[in-house]
Amino acid sequence: MKQISKILLAIILAGFLTTACNNNTAAAKKSDTETADVFDINEVKKIIQDNNNAFMNAHITRDTATLNGMFTRDARVFPPNSEVIKDQATIKAINMEWVNYDIKEAREESTATYGNEDYVIDEGTYYMSFGADYIVDKGKYMNVWKKEDGKWKMFRNMWNTSLPAKTE
Repeated sequence: MKQISKILLAIILAGFLTTACNNNTAAAKKSDTETADVFDINEVKKIIQDNNNAFMNAHITRDTATLNGMFTRDARVFPPNSEVIKDQATIKAINMEWVNYDIKEAREESTATYGNEDYVIDEGTYYMSFGADYIVDKGKYMNVWKKEDGKWKMFRNMWNTSLPAKTE
């Protein structure tokens, strides 16, 4: 009888140990997953800066596929002196129009980036030269970024010039 009690006690202890180990392993896996999902604004700032660089470079290289892919499905674009663009077909058309300006140089400098896991706002300035005469435009922009399909994409895109209007 003592032998059976010892065997039962060993089985019960083994069961507790196995359960405890499995729970600790599951907790560790959950902890790793939770850590991966934590929002880190500094990491997102780097991603947004890389996206801004790719966006401006796509204008220079006339890469409309990259430009078109940078917007969310429900994106809105607020160009200067124009109505709000509310659909993908018109966003694609304006991207084609912009690359045809023969942009020689384009850069954005972020001055503030903030937000949360849902939306990130990027404010800054831009500089661009384009055309045969290297016409210069510089101004300010504000982009709202939203994660779609695991990537940060432009949800709202707005810019306008800081140069005075020419009157002739």
